[in-house]
Amino acid sequence: MDPIRNPYAPGAGTPPPELAGRSDELNTGTVALQRIAARKPTQSLVLVGLRGVGKTVLLNKLNNSADELGFKSIFIEAHEGKTLPELMVPGLRSILYSLSTIEDAKDKARRGFRVLRSFLGGLNVKIGEIDIGLSVDPESGVADSGSIEADLPELISIVAEAAQAAGKPVSIFVDELQYLSPEEFSALIMSIHRINQKSLPLLLIGAGLPQIHGLAGNSKSYAERLFRFPEIGALDEKDAVDAIANPAKDEGVSFRRDAIERILYYTQRYPYFLQQWAYESWNASESEVIDSDTVERATILAVEELDRSFFKVRFDRCRPSEKKYMRALAELGEGTHRSGDIAEALGVRVTSAAPTRNALIRKGMIYSPAHGDTAFTVPLFDQYMRRVMPDFGN
Repeated sequence: MDPIRNPYAPGAGTPPPELAGRSDELNTGTVALQRIAARKPTQSLVLVGLRGVGKTVLLNKLNNSADELGFKSIFIEAHEGKTLPELMVPGLRSILYSLSTIEDAKDKARRGFRVLRSFLGGLNVKIGEIDIGLSVDPESGVADSGSIEADLPELISIVAEAAQAAGKPVSIFVDELQYLSPEEFSALIMSIHRINQKSLPLLLIGAGLPQIHGLAGNSKSYAERLFRFPEIGALDEKDAVDAIANPAKDEGVSFRRDAIERILYYTQRYPYFLQQWAYESWNASESEVIDSDTVERATILAVEELDRSFFKVRFDRCRPSEKKYMRALAELGEGTHRSGDIAEALGVRVTSAAPTRNALIRKGMIYSPAHGDTAFTVPLFDQYMRRVMPDFGN
């Protein structure tokens, strides 16, 4: 069929044509934003789930909702290449500039710039033109201790005070939270704690892989009282069917029931893969009724595309020893496995394999659902590992 009419949208963070099965999460986030906008207390949110479940799409939708509600917002994606201050300062600086144009907030915003300068100096953060552009003196004794756990709460609090004076709520969106260091994550938690204590109009909405639960618990014992942690997983069958069938129906195209069942089987109902399989099935079909034979042909194309993009980009970030560990995990089959069984498959002691396992957790490739257990953070990655490294154990 005509690829230009293809309604499906495979790709990381790309909004699908039908955002099926996520109304509860969107409603939870929207209500939280509305409560902050109405100056009502609420818990911040951290969306938790594996790769490919649509966490980034939800963050972007909620960011749009924040804009519609008049929030001053920043959106950052944590990664291994930059520290949290380097990621946050440009956005906080922009918020302060916008607040400084509002008469009632001018004094608070000016103080915010001075504290931002103190924050940069205390942590010795250099961000190119950002650092040069703050042509103000630092505010001595505020956010200048050099400890992010002490300084970030003071900075965030002062930005929120300026926002309160301006009558403008603030939202901070942070994707890939698992890449933050324990100190950085603790600083965020303490910042939200300070905001709640002062009843200031600021909300944090983040997203991360399942290991974020352990990071939150290790950081501060009160994290679960400050945040809600909605679990984002594979779609249920009805929502998965809607995600496939409805966009096609809008274009006058239909999937046979057996074709849909094959897609559900291959994708395990994960949103990212549903889009990839439906997209390839559309392009492979020679008629406006897509059947199971077409899905089988499309499966070859979908797997090839995932292997050279979605899977490969993650595989290539890993060292040979880490690839070997993941191959041993894949050898045990899909799902969760004991770290001792993985070490046994590698022919090494658990203690010898532990550094490699920890490195893979830090890279977001695997996580520990329970003590001593290990699983991939990327659905279907066990299949990819068996394809890309077929000769394990030889």
